[in-house]
Amino acid sequence: MRHARGFTLIELLIVIAIVGILASIGVVVFRHARVQGAEVSAMASLRAIQQAQFAFAQACGNQRYAPTLAGLGTPLATTGQAFLSPDMAADPLVKSGYTFVMAGTVVTDDGLTCTGVSPVMSYQVTADPVVPGVTGLRYFATNTDRVLYEDQVSFKNNMPETGAPGHGREVK
Repeated sequence: MRHARGFTLIELLIVIAIVGILASIGVVVFRHARVQGAEVSAMASLRAIQQAQFAFAQACGNQRYAPTLAGLGTPLATTGQAFLSPDMAADPLVKSGYTFVMAGTVVTDDGLTCTGVSPVMSYQVTADPVVPGVTGLRYFATNTDRVLYEDQVSFKNNMPETGAPGHGREVK
């Protein structure tokens, strides 16, 4: 009688099948966590923009707002500090799988702000996934009212500068 050593082919195939199933579950969980992380980062970036716009209006804009993200990222001559982090001072801004676009109605009868730009009376910012379904599942937006909104469709071209949009819901 021979003594068999090692694994049979069936046992090896079962182990490989189990490893494959676990790997596929891991990839799905990783992808979901990555999308959630990008969405949380987008909401945090919009909140940072809200705070920067509020500070700009109080300190620099004479109760008016910066017209661009780059304007919020411009350091003041007096302090050398900007209202928004330099990594967010681009128009449009692509960050963490989302594209951020800010727009506003320019005030023509007021003077310039302390950063030398024409202010806007009100503004709106949208955040859309770069690749919908891959880098994010939800779309976000905010405006002068400093309320954050989310939806499954884009707010681009239909986000008002003040008040609630026609679709979506408030993020609590």
